[in-house]
Amino acid sequence: MVAGGLIYCNFWGILMFAMQDDCVFCKIVSGEIDAHKIWENDDFVAFLNINPIKEGHTLVIPKKHVPDVFDMEDQHLSQLMIASKGVAKMLKKTLKPKTGRVAMKVEGLEIPHAHVHLITLDNEGDLQISASKDVTNNELKVLKDRIKADV
Repeated sequence: MVAGGLIYCNFWGILMFAMQDDCVFCKIVSGEIDAHKIWENDDFVAFLNINPIKEGHTLVIPKKHVPDVFDMEDQHLSQLMIASKGVAKMLKKTLKPKTGRVAMKVEGLEIPHAHVHLITLDNEGDLQISASKDVTNNELKVLKDRIKADV
C-alpha cells in the first residue's frame, strides 16, 4: 500500500500507482469533483487553483495517480513538463504578465498527487504562498472561459 492505495508493477515491471479513493485530484480526474479545466489531453489536465496566489494560478496534473513528481517515470515526467509549457503559453497569451514570464513551482506537500503550479509573474513577490486568496466559483469560470477563448 502507498498513501492509502495500491501499488503494482505493470507488464514491463514499471512501478504504477492506482487511483486513490481519497485523493482530491483523482476525484477531479474522474469527474466526481468539478474543476475549472482550461486544458486536457489523454494523460494530463490543467485547471485553475481554487486558492490562487494570482489570477490564473493553474495546476497541471497527471490523470494517473502518482504521489510525487519524483515517483513518475522519466518519459511521463517529460510529458508533464511539455504539457505545462503549453498551458503556460496559454496563460501568457491571455493574462499578459508584466515580466512576460510564467513561473513553475513544484511543491507537493498539500496533496499527495504529482502536480505543477503555473503562476504568471508581474514581480518577484508573486510566488509568495501567503498571497493566496479565496475566489468565487463564478470568478474562476469567467477566467477559465477567457483563457479557453484565446486558444
